[in-house]
Amino acid sequence: MSDPKPVTAGKPDPATGQPVDEDGPEILRPRRRPAQQRSRERYSRILASAREVLVDVGFESFTFDEVAKRAEVPIGTLYQFFANKYVMICELDRQDTAGVVDDIKRFSEFVPALEWPDFLSEFIDHIAGLWRHDVSRRAVWLAVQSTPATRATAAHTEQELLDGISEVLRPLAPRANRMVRSFISGLLIHTTYSLLNYSVDRPDDTGLGELHYELTVQEVKRMLISYLMTVAEQGNPRR
Repeated sequence: MSDPKPVTAGKPDPATGQPVDEDGPEILRPRRRPAQQRSRERYSRILASAREVLVDVGFESFTFDEVAKRAEVPIGTLYQFFANKYVMICELDRQDTAGVVDDIKRFSEFVPALEWPDFLSEFIDHIAGLWRHDVSRRAVWLAVQSTPATRATAAHTEQELLDGISEVLRPLAPRANRMVRSFISGLLIHTTYSLLNYSVDRPDDTGLGELHYELTVQEVKRMLISYLMTVAEQGNPRR
């Protein structure tokens, strides 16, 4: 996921080596995705190794050499799928987003039940737990902010997530049109992920890390549930 930022036409994008034209940055995709089971397993192993490398050394020092070494594949195998590390990191972002989309689909089954705030609270706990315990998610989230192309790709990937949340909002705000629901979805996603990132920015060895995390998640719940209740009561916030 990424916050779109303005780009200047004509400047080379490190992710593509090409200038960003007036139509905006290129969407980064793998050269191909494997179809056969054995190749899919190798592809998954490569991505799992990429996560390890990203967490261990950071995106600046991230190299295909190290990913290939940990995945125990020739470096040429990586280039069969990915043009560069920027494309690979965007594929990791797709993995993370797909998992959250599946979670949202399961949560949507409980809306618009009267108990939906309780289900939302449980859902936030689940997402917060993923964010806290899977360090690679945070590393990927930060890495996709690195270039115009990675930000554009992350925003493109995010659209499926926004569509899923928009559908959840439909019964809560039946008078809100699709554009409004999509806007609200974006607010919810970016508010949540920004605050979850804030929730884990205190070292646990200070003795305050756990308290900081719990209080932040508690306030995230309070904010989102109150906001959605207001949306449900008022319907379309702007005509």
